[in-house]
Amino acid sequence: MHMHPLPAALLMLLAPVWAAAQACAAQSGPNPPMVVELYTSEGCSSCPPADRWLSTLKGRPGVLALAFHVDYWDGLGWVDRFASRTATERQRRRAQALRSASVYTPQVVADGQDWRGWPALPGPGPASAVTLRLARDGQSITAEVGATDGPGQLAGYWAVLEDGHASRVTAGENRGETLGHDHVVRLYRPLPAWPARQAQRFTLDVLPGVPDHPRRVAFVIEDPVTMKPVQALALAC
Repeated sequence: MHMHPLPAALLMLLAPVWAAAQACAAQSGPNPPMVVELYTSEGCSSCPPADRWLSTLKGRPGVLALAFHVDYWDGLGWVDRFASRTATERQRRRAQALRSASVYTPQVVADGQDWRGWPALPGPGPASAVTLRLARDGQSITAEVGATDGPGQLAGYWAVLEDGHASRVTAGENRGETLGHDHVVRLYRPLPAWPARQAQRFTLDVLPGVPDHPRRVAFVIEDPVTMKPVQALALAC
């Protein structure tokens, strides 16, 4: 079979599309996004309103939303397919940082503080001296964290997020309900702390998602003691 070459004009049009599919990058600015963490569960009857509210933050400028599904509801009649032990461990570490004796759902943490004033959000935080660049090449994501002049340490974590999920719940407190989920943390990978004066480079290999559940990869830098975010960025490509 004779294969006809593509016209040069069409190749010129397709080249940027192919390049964008293979690589993209984003650079942080001086004002970091508001990092909003929701600790939730499909087994919790008071969680669906918080899940719906978190979905309204899709595309909101200056906000990075993450839904951490905890697993301590799983033994009470319904197993949340998005729940993970690592999400529960993060919430418990968060409680220690906030000097709280217990964990609960739904819990909203905004800018590192327990925030019960949702659906409103607190005002923007201060500017950050920490710089962050994310770049994708194929299935590999690279995070480059700039050095700062201040003492102390920084810590960070990767989060792979998916949107557009729905679950028909057939048992437990939400029996008979269809629950929608966005910003679902499908992979959470914390990183050990490092000296703030040293630049760092981290990589993560991420398999492509499916069209029904678009994936985003986020990288959050935080204070390792208070867990307060100091910089964050996400790639939607």
